[in-house]
Amino acid sequence: METSFGNMLNEHGIEQAKGLREKLKDIKFDYIFSSPQERAIQTAGIATGIKVIIDERLNVFDLGEADGLKKGEVKIAGAVPDSSVYNGVEEPNSYVKRVFGFMNELESKYGKKELNILLSGHRCTTGCIAAYFEGILEDSNILRISSNNGEYKVYNFK
Repeated sequence: METSFGNMLNEHGIEQAKGLREKLKDIKFDYIFSSPQERAIQTAGIATGIKVIIDERLNVFDLGEADGLKKGEVKIAGAVPDSSVYNGVEEPNSYVKRVFGFMNELESKYGKKELNILLSGHRCTTGCIAAYFEGILEDSNILRISSNNGEYKVYNFK
């Protein structure tokens, strides 16, 4: 999986990150974890001003050769690009395993402590994190429970 540094936040994204900073201003964060994608790193940095810890497991779902194509042009199998048409499409179950693996590690390391941890990622990542806490939806569509750009959700380890 490649890390893309050509995808910087545009002006609208910067404004969303500043809006998020305003919403989070009363929270002291102990750790900030981010996807390696530049937009997620930038958002976390603008929103908190704290050093970001990059973790590959928070990376966006890999669309393989379908990445960069217009939504209407992509042949879909279920909810993802058809891996018999496009090489390199991530297997949905391995994606969930990857993000849940990160969450399990986070919970075992920090779950018993009183800490605030911010995770910066993508709609697919935030949906997968929501599924970690709320359970996977019957239709497996994690995007329905994801955070929108510039938004956040709060979860507590049990």
